[in-house]
Amino acid sequence: MHAVEPFAAGTKPRIRLERNAGYRDVSGIVAQQHLHTVCEEARCPNIYECWNRRTATLMILGDTCTRACGFCSVKTGRPTWNDPLEPVRTAQAVKHLRLRHVVITSVDRDDLKPDFGAGIWAETIRRIRNEVPECTIEVLTPDFQGKREALQTVFEAQPDIFSHNVECVERISRKVRAQADWQRSLTVLQASVRAGLTTKTGLMVGLGETGAEVVETMQQIAAIGVEIFTIGQYLQPTKNHLPVQRYVPPEEFEEWKTAGLALGFKVVEAGPLVRSSYHADAQARMIFNQ
Repeated sequence: MHAVEPFAAGTKPRIRLERNAGYRDVSGIVAQQHLHTVCEEARCPNIYECWNRRTATLMILGDTCTRACGFCSVKTGRPTWNDPLEPVRTAQAVKHLRLRHVVITSVDRDDLKPDFGAGIWAETIRRIRNEVPECTIEVLTPDFQGKREALQTVFEAQPDIFSHNVECVERISRKVRAQADWQRSLTVLQASVRAGLTTKTGLMVGLGETGAEVVETMQQIAAIGVEIFTIGQYLQPTKNHLPVQRYVPPEEFEEWKTAGLALGFKVVEAGPLVRSSYHADAQARMIFNQ
């Protein structure tokens, strides 16, 4: 597994890595089913810990995103994905991994009009539900350009947890993800809550926000009924991505966690290496008392 080594305030966290049988099993099944994972594509620092625990975030709709966010290392360009059997293979992978909880995400597919891939999302949820009915399903979706019909298609497939990340505080959102809109993301989360779904979102820090802005963001999101909130340190994936403005010390994450729980979130996951899907299986058990 991996562990975060102690680090001084304001310095980059260091990770010790270890691969075991769980990691090899997940890696083998993902390769066998010709699937993509955000763990690999986004260079997630938690890949060894999560795969050792036999958990992975599976990425559908190919590996090429139509957007080019300043923080993300997923490949961008003109996608060539055409794989109608992807939902079937995704469900088979979940079954072979014997998962109790699965997280599904995707690249942004602004080219797939009129639903931006929502139909494939819904079919993937249904296939997993049919193959592994005891597995809870968490989806981490794009904004589908805020189109109500596309969102409704996903909502009607009834994922157990619907997640969409605001990614950063509103003031710096245009710099961090130029092709997205912070208020649109808030509208997506509101729509999920109104559809009766357990709703989740996440935030990166270290991009130039203030502590007060982090708390204000939590206040806004708690007010609309989101139940799960994550906060993690932004780590620059390559020299071509946005630089880190600050490495936040662990005690500051603890303060935000305390503040978030006081605001009414049922779960707050906060720490230097926290990512959207980090400990998602444990969060689901907390929410659904599994």
